[in-house]
Amino acid sequence: MQKVYEEVKTPFKYGLVVTPETSNKKIDCPSVFRKGNSWYMTYIQFDGRGYETWIAKSKDLLQWTTLGKLMGFSDTTDWDNNQKAGYISLQNTKWGGNYKLEKYQRKYWMSYIGGKDRGYESGPLAIGIANTANDLTKPHEWNRLSKPVLSSTDADVRWWENRKLYKSTVIRDKNKTLGSEFIMYYNANGDSSGNKPKWRWFERIGMAVSDDMVNWKRYHADPVMEHGVGITGDAVLQKINGVWVMFYFGAFWETRKNETFNRFACSYDLVNWTDWKGEDLIKSSEPYDAKYAHKSFVVKWKGVVYHFYCAVDKNDNRGIAVATSVDKGKSNLNF
Repeated sequence: MQKVYEEVKTPFKYGLVVTPETSNKKIDCPSVFRKGNSWYMTYIQFDGRGYETWIAKSKDLLQWTTLGKLMGFSDTTDWDNNQKAGYISLQNTKWGGNYKLEKYQRKYWMSYIGGKDRGYESGPLAIGIANTANDLTKPHEWNRLSKPVLSSTDADVRWWENRKLYKSTVIRDKNKTLGSEFIMYYNANGDSSGNKPKWRWFERIGMAVSDDMVNWKRYHADPVMEHGVGITGDAVLQKINGVWVMFYFGAFWETRKNETFNRFACSYDLVNWTDWKGEDLIKSSEPYDAKYAHKSFVVKWKGVVYHFYCAVDKNDNRGIAVATSVDKGKSNLNF
């Protein structure tokens, strides 16, 4: 575990790399991938109505230009017309690898948080699946399945996820370690909290599996990562020398009630996880992340580790920042 920490740590905060155009918009949840000679980042933006999914481009992982939208609001009666918070799927999981997104059935794929209620994570939230056969680096509306693939009203819903379902990560395991080719990790909250008082911020990470990216089956009754009260969420996986590493964030734990932070856990089998007990990978330390520093996306490129995260200041401005394993200077971007 110590070796993994030494490999992934990023003590140098470069600063903000993507910020909203106006203070009433909030940017969150970076996902970073490579295509051709460029890097791309999908992220979600909240503007008061709900979440939309956007994409930005970079040559060096530090200077980013927003290109446009991948999933926007739809003025329809669709189940997800006001919430579409997307996350890349089927990325090459090799640490220090090419970070490309793989196709399945000649399409690129995303999982997303969907919902019909307006507002910040309002109403029932479920997990949807979207895909495109077009150039994923060009802004265009992705095709979405007509109904969620996992929701809190499913017959087989588990005790820890019967209220809202949140961020999901889908990896491809061609070895079918768990019997299926596609594995999803997602966080959710539920009414049942193990004989503790009911509280909104019980959020845990659990699993589902699929053979076709469309039909998903829940895996095991219990979550695979949790810390009692507070949030354990937003898992992103990479494989380092035969060890699976799950980057995730914690918030409002019993011993750290007002804090958010990024951490990691390790596994050999994708199901049983050993939690890192040492220093946080990311925590609040700068004016731009003074309120919250959380939600990981980590890549290693040409010997340098880049840890992207969501930064929130005391005024509730919200954007994407990055920390690195070597000193890359300081960003000129501010809220």
